Amino acid sequence: MTAPSPDLLRQLPAPHPDVAPLPPAVRLGGVRLLRGVPYAVSEGRRPLELDLWLPEGPAAVPAPVVLYVHGGAWRRGRRDDMGMRTRDWDPGPFARIAAAGFAVACVDYRLSGEARFPAPLDDLREALRWLALRAEEIGVDPGRVVAWGDSAGGHLAALLALTPMPAAPLAGVVVWYGPADLTTARGGFRPDDTATPEAALLGAAPAEAPALARDASPLHQVRAGAPPFFLAHGEQDTMVDRSHAEDLAAALRELGVRVELRLVPGADHGWYGAPNAEVSALFAASLDFIQTL
Repeated sequence: MTAPSPDLLRQLPAPHPDVAPLPPAVRLGGVRLLRGVPYAVSEGRRPLELDLWLPEGPAAVPAPVVLYVHGGAWRRGRRDDMGMRTRDWDPGPFARIAAAGFAVACVDYRLSGEARFPAPLDDLREALRWLALRAEEIGVDPGRVVAWGDSAGGHLAALLALTPMPAAPLAGVVVWYGPADLTTARGGFRPDDTATPEAALLGAAPAEAPALARDASPLHQVRAGAPPFFLAHGEQDTMVDRSHAEDLAAALRELGVRVELRLVPGADHGWYGAPNAEVSALFAASLDFIQTL
């Protein structure tokens, strides 16, 4: 049997995300959307993609970036979903952020059924690397990136801001109802339980892998010089206790980091139970926060 041609073997794979042509943009109400842009590939696993929302028209200066990280207990979720209370918005939340002058990169990351921590955090760093590499082409400023995440995505966004990165540091972080501590019993969570989403993320109950659980806890990675944080949490959250946000805010403030903490009366996880006006106000406050950075 004749061996395959080396030229054939080179051409079979799709172009690498670092050099692949960008998909055509779809124009939606004054913004542009590039959907399903690959940003990372490796042998043996699915390509990771992002949706890129861009302000309409040429800009005088490159746009700042919101790196959006979806929730879903690290084991499910979609990159284009900001949670149940924004799903019926028209225009949607990402279009609204783009209309305010930001590029928005909504990213895939490996879920706990695919890989263990720190894999999802590594994926977010890879997304930042790709954005920096293609920055001039897409018209963004890789030195002005804000991470924004909800629930498990908020946890990863906080870790991204607090742990070392080869790329430029983040300009700020928005965390909606995200876990901050995987080491301590809070609310209904117990670190010795092997059946929790946290255990699936780590590959073991946090109590059985204390060093890894600490590495995966934003509360234990707090450092002086961290970027500003906007933390929002429901006072009646039954899935991620409000103490996560309260303790993270206190630890950051103790080290001189700028923090804005909003506790929402009557709200459970995902803003369940909060009035529509309150959810809209939280979104507006988050947007106002990133516009000050």
